[in-house]
Amino acid sequence: MDIHEYQAKEILQRHGIKIATGKLAYSPDQAAASYQEIGTPHCAIKAQIHSGARGKAGGIKICSSEDEVKKFANQILGSRLVTHQTGKQGKIVEKIYIEAGCDIGRELYFALVLDRATERIVAIASARGGMDIEELAEQHPETIIRCPIDPAIGMQAFQARELAFALEIPKDLLKEAAKLLTNCYKAFIKSDANLLEINPLVITKANDTLIPLDAKISVDDNGLFKHPEIAEMRDKSQEDSRETNASDHDLSYVGLEGNIGCMINGAGLAMATMDMIKHAGGEPANFLDIGGGASPERVAKAFELVLEDKNVKAMLVNIYAGINRCDWIAEGLIQAIQSIDLRVPLVVRLSGTNVEQGQKMLKESGLPVISSDTLGEAAEKAVAEANKT
Repeated sequence: MDIHEYQAKEILQRHGIKIATGKLAYSPDQAAASYQEIGTPHCAIKAQIHSGARGKAGGIKICSSEDEVKKFANQILGSRLVTHQTGKQGKIVEKIYIEAGCDIGRELYFALVLDRATERIVAIASARGGMDIEELAEQHPETIIRCPIDPAIGMQAFQARELAFALEIPKDLLKEAAKLLTNCYKAFIKSDANLLEINPLVITKANDTLIPLDAKISVDDNGLFKHPEIAEMRDKSQEDSRETNASDHDLSYVGLEGNIGCMINGAGLAMATMDMIKHAGGEPANFLDIGGGASPERVAKAFELVLEDKNVKAMLVNIYAGINRCDWIAEGLIQAIQSIDLRVPLVVRLSGTNVEQGQKMLKESGLPVISSDTLGEAAEKAVAEANKT
């Protein structure tokens, strides 16, 4: 689960990390009042959406007067901000964050991320942070510092100091920097996060302190039951409505940009199915894993969820029944098709427990189902039907 910048900074502050004074606003008048309350000559007005690269997209502006704040707030609130991370659909800006300005001396980059390949949390840092960090990592990978952290003992003081040295932090700030990095690790662990990113981490011109000017935290959904205060930070307006709907029904769904809807049981089989669709010349519209013990009602809900995507031109159901049963899947499909307006061709491949019974139920239902015996055949048929449509 992603959270907004201002929420990420609240978490950092709880763990002893100093942040700039900031206030949230939902209207131009509220933004102007917040500017007056903060009381600094310059403020950064930031669109609060779940995306990076807001500055490049025009979602951040430095303002020096109340009128300037109101003008930008009026312009950005309610608009659709498009960044390279949001895709062409963009995201609606419903709130903005007004933050006290500071004299920036140097911009650094720091992040903690879960590296599944090494089974470690890895600290990633660069002495050259800012908006162009992606290009920097690609063109000058030698400037990126990586420090694996043993999960059994956590970030050690010597690692924090080594990172501070590598970031070329002034001598007088080394102790503060090491403490900040260590506290970031504590925030990461105690929040069950899988990403914590500060970009930029600023050294002021006077070399007197470090301030996180932007922060991003992504929390593991599976750990939210331990953190009700973080679960309350969820902003469904920033999420793909299909994924939100699926999550509310405990279904694993990821929206994609293709036109072949997929309903599969098992993440591995789902990935293989999407690969076969690509191999056959098509594009999957989603990843959807209905799980190993799906009831007919669950299958029907998943079916409806896929068809809510208006880009879907054909649908492929691929079930290998082990814990599950093909007759349950068939019953769910029949219920779903009978209750909705099936506007696209449906290709079904069933295999495993009670497969003959499931295939018989579909055949005798009289519904427009295109059956397949193999995954390759099913993918080719789905792509062909999508192309016809």
